[in-house]
Amino acid sequence: MKTKASYDFFNRELSWLEFNDRVLQCSTNKDLPLLERLKFLSITGSNLDEFFMVRVGGLQMLVSKGITKKDNAGLRPRDQLEAILSCCNAMTKRQYDCQLELEKSLAKEGILRLLPEELTGDQSRHAEHVFENDLLPILSPMVLSASPHPPLLVNRMLYCVVRLTAPQDPFAPKPAVELNKKLPLRRIAIIPIGKNLTRFLSMPAGGGYQFMLIEDIVAMFVHRFFPGEKIIEFATMRLTRNADMSVREDGAHDLLSEMEAVIDARKHGDYVRLEIGKSASDSLISSLTSVLSVPANAVFKVSGPLDLSAYMRMSDLAGYDKLRYKPWPPQTAPAIKSAASMLSLIAKQDILLFHPYESFDPVVRFVQEASIDPNVVAIKQILYRTSKKSPLVAALIAAAQAGKYVTAVVELKARFDEERNIEWAKELEDAGVQVIYGVKGLKTHAKVCIVIRREAAGLVRYVHFGTGNYNEITACIYSDTSYLTCNEDLCADASSFFNCITGNSQPNSYRKIEAAPIGMKDRILELIEAETERCRQGQKAFIRAKMNSLTHPEIIDALYKASRAGVSIKLNIRGICCLRPGVKGLSETISVKSIVGRFLEHARILCFANGGKEKLFICTADWMQRNLDKRVELLVPIDEKSSRARLLQILDLCDSDTKNSWNLHEDGTWKHCETSLKKEYDCHALFYADSCESVEKPKRLKRTGFEAHKPNSSRRLRG
Repeated sequence: MKTKASYDFFNRELSWLEFNDRVLQCSTNKDLPLLERLKFLSITGSNLDEFFMVRVGGLQMLVSKGITKKDNAGLRPRDQLEAILSCCNAMTKRQYDCQLELEKSLAKEGILRLLPEELTGDQSRHAEHVFENDLLPILSPMVLSASPHPPLLVNRMLYCVVRLTAPQDPFAPKPAVELNKKLPLRRIAIIPIGKNLTRFLSMPAGGGYQFMLIEDIVAMFVHRFFPGEKIIEFATMRLTRNADMSVREDGAHDLLSEMEAVIDARKHGDYVRLEIGKSASDSLISSLTSVLSVPANAVFKVSGPLDLSAYMRMSDLAGYDKLRYKPWPPQTAPAIKSAASMLSLIAKQDILLFHPYESFDPVVRFVQEASIDPNVVAIKQILYRTSKKSPLVAALIAAAQAGKYVTAVVELKARFDEERNIEWAKELEDAGVQVIYGVKGLKTHAKVCIVIRREAAGLVRYVHFGTGNYNEITACIYSDTSYLTCNEDLCADASSFFNCITGNSQPNSYRKIEAAPIGMKDRILELIEAETERCRQGQKAFIRAKMNSLTHPEIIDALYKASRAGVSIKLNIRGICCLRPGVKGLSETISVKSIVGRFLEHARILCFANGGKEKLFICTADWMQRNLDKRVELLVPIDEKSSRARLLQILDLCDSDTKNSWNLHEDGTWKHCETSLKKEYDCHALFYADSCESVEKPKRLKRTGFEAHKPNSSRRLRG
């Protein structure tokens, strides 16, 4: 997707769609295992769902309000919306071309989707049994009409749509009349397929795994919902609602209640997309868009099953390991595995972990051990997104119940995790944890946990800083860093930072860290400017940065200024990038690479040449307006020698990757990396091999002891 060459920025939304297209390209990559390709396809579907709920929904609101202000790429909201919908139509077609190709390939491997016309006699009887016993008693059709109170349709739920010839209405005071003398009155009924029903239904088969989709079974027997009526048309549909809603914190006396109101409001948001099966007639679509007030250009006719995100469950199908990646169990260094206590180990050395290649368990152990250690007096932690059965939350509850002073900052405004966080907040409060609902007007996105222990020398602090969430599940698929330390400066800063959040106070100057929204952006700009000035003075200067997104215009302008001065800038941006690289006189020295592969790149790592004494940081913030200006974030310097070496190695291996990488060109296109080398470099495989080597090397270096044979004392020595 190209924007006008006269502008120095790419459009944020179109850049995100380019990212989703890179994920889609993984699903079409025939070198990858089939079920992994299916997983990538389902991710593109889930990504698009969220994109429509948030980004498209927000743009539609701007258009409806008549906003015409251009973005940095020169596009008005209406221009952006038109470009997005055009792009999404093309992407949807590619998704379903891929889905059809994968379905055929999986069938050859014994994973076969059955259509009604393909069933054997036994399978037809089984389908009928499933319908009569498992579906008919549960599902309830309802009439869709343009009445003042139309039925509430659930966001992203699958619906079967049936068009029927209208019979005599038994509840009408007089016979139904024709609305049009030439056409008999029609009515539309919809059948919700509840989200708790199994989408993929196993069918009896001689071998392999054969299944039907629940909507296909409903289609076979839908007439039983409407005895004696003529069914004119059957289709499936799915609606996406605008979820771009936030709490008005300026008037929120009870944030928890306000967030619950926002969650409820999303159920009634405007429709921003209608997905419907390709068999649907224009007449049916016209009726639906009219009744539901769906924009005509937001209708997507698809040539396959709706809701591709549902196929994530299929990717975990048992018995087909050969169609998946070879397992890479996260590794744990021998020193950590054998340590009697994480706290005693951290007291001896700083620990840098790179997930998911290295296990997240040490972080869980850190909190769990602190919760039962009788000498630990307090635990303080920020929770942004957690798992459904979080062992970390359980540890905080146990610590509070044991009488420790436990404080948890639970960010209620973490989009689409609000309900889970509200539940955790209530449970933590019930256990006696001091719960803070984030910072008014901001999202608390920083990741830090502080443990305070009473020792012989007094109170000692231990801290975990992370770039990812406190979620042991996503830590197995997200590429993130963890840093565990008892460095006095970092621990003092962590305490000051935490107290600033919980006490609603202005922060004092930190010793080493920086925090957003106060300080971090200025610090990053200073670091970029310092490299610019060194380059002007003839010194070696470079910037290396790895993050998820780059959109902040001030940061981009500073990078352009550095490039014009000659600073070498290597950016590894997984997703959105509004910076235009390689433009003569603007960004000639800037290169942008995106890695999309087996794991989701999520770590933020920054490196500045600093005159030969590199400054290295891990960070929770991307270089975006929302992160640097509207969120509470952390920038943590890494000074410990071995940890610094590890971060540089991570940047080096990411730079060397050719298998999972795309390069951004000045016209806005992303092209897969090409190499003249015979061997492709896969940074994910290299990272895992390195983590395995770090476990095996100490075993090989362990000295072999010598044990002498001793005489048997029960035997008499012979002379």
